[in-house]
Amino acid sequence: MKCGFVSIVGRPNVGKSTLLNTILGMKLAITSNVSGTTRNVIDGIYNDEESQIIFVDTPGIHKPNDKLGNLLNKKAYSNTEGVDIILFLVDISKGFGKGDRFVLERLKDKEVPIYLLLNKIDLVKNKEDLLKEIDSIQKEYHFKEIIPISAKKKNNVDDLIKCIKRDLPEMDRIYSEEELTNVTTRFIMAEFVREKVLELTHDEIPHTVTCYTENYEEDDKIVHIQVLIVVDRDNIKKIIIGKQGSMLKEIGTRARQDMEEFLGKKVFLETYVKTLKNWRDQEKYFVELGLKDEDE
Repeated sequence: MKCGFVSIVGRPNVGKSTLLNTILGMKLAITSNVSGTTRNVIDGIYNDEESQIIFVDTPGIHKPNDKLGNLLNKKAYSNTEGVDIILFLVDISKGFGKGDRFVLERLKDKEVPIYLLLNKIDLVKNKEDLLKEIDSIQKEYHFKEIIPISAKKKNNVDDLIKCIKRDLPEMDRIYSEEELTNVTTRFIMAEFVREKVLELTHDEIPHTVTCYTENYEEDDKIVHIQVLIVVDRDNIKKIIIGKQGSMLKEIGTRARQDMEEFLGKKVFLETYVKTLKNWRDQEKYFVELGLKDEDE
C-alpha cells in the first residue's frame, strides 16, 4: 500500500482547487476566477485499492497587502513541511512569470520531490511555444517531473496519479476509506455561498468577502442552514443584497443547489450580510470566521 501527503502550491488562480476537485471526482474546494479564492488549507483524501493520497490544497502564495494576506502565505508555506511530494502548479497559458519564480525560490530548499504541473494546456494554442517554455523552465530547477495538464479537462491527471503513487512511501492508510476531507461540513457550506458571491459579482467583490455558517441543523428529510456573509464596506453589502434583495436571492438559490448535491438532502438556506470594517486587518475576526485556529 502506498500512502502519503501531497501539497498543492502555486500563485493564486492557477487551478489548485480545480485540480483537487478533479482528482477527487467531487466538488470539495470552491473555484473562481477571482485571485485568492482559497483561504483555508483543505485536505482531500484520494483512495483506491493500492493507495491513499492526502492532497493538501493551500492558499495561493502572493505578495500580501494586509494581515489576512500574511496569514494565508504562512498557511501555504507551513503546508509544504512534512509532506512527501510537492505539486507546484503554474498557469502555463500565461507563461512562467515573476510570481511563479517567487514561489519557486521558496520551494528550492525542500528535500522532497517537486513536480512542476503546467496547467491549462487546453488554452495554449501553439504547442511549439509550450515545448520552448518547458525547455526554458527546466533550467530554473531540477524538477522530479514536469507534467503538462488541464485540471479542468482532466488531461494527464491519471498520469499524474501514477507518478505520485510511484514516489509515495509504503505504509498503511492513515484515514479510513470513508473519510473525504479534514474540513467540516459547516465550512464547506459557507464556502459554497462565498463561491456564488464571487461568481455573480465578478470584479466588484475581490477579497472583501468571507462567509461563516452560523447554524446547521439536520433531520431525516431536510437540512436547515444559516450563513453569514461578511464584508468590510457598506457599499459592498449593497451590491451583494442587490435591488430588492435580488442578488442575495440568486446567491442563495445557486449555493443551495450545490449544498443539496453535496449532502443528498433538501436544504433550507438563509443568508445574511454584515459589515465588519477592516476585518482583514483585525486578527480577532480570523478565529471567529474559521480562518485561524485559536492556538495559532
